[in-house]
Amino acid sequence: MAAHAHDTHAAEAGVRQKPQTKEIWQTFWILLIATAIEFAIAFTLPAGMLRVALFLGLTVIKAFYIVGNFMHLRHETKTLIWCIILPMVFVCWAICVFLVEGESIFQVR
Repeated sequence: MAAHAHDTHAAEAGVRQKPQTKEIWQTFWILLIATAIEFAIAFTLPAGMLRVALFLGLTVIKAFYIVGNFMHLRHETKTLIWCIILPMVFVCWAICVFLVEGESIFQVR
């Protein structure tokens, strides 16, 4: 009877968890596609607010995936996630406003 209990414990201790490579590859492909779209935008669209807005949007998407998966933020509480995301949204908004206002200086002169 004691040998049976020992064998069961050894079998449980020897069980390896399956690596979670599917999630890593999914993140890789999403980041690769977003980066490829950024390169396509950089070489096809003329400089302007549309190009900057698309770059900012894709950068935010990439940042969400990097922070969520590699820094394990998506497993945290919703309050902590909003405490990080909300200021970042305001910073992105401020950057867009500063770019628009900064460009108006050249139009006044």
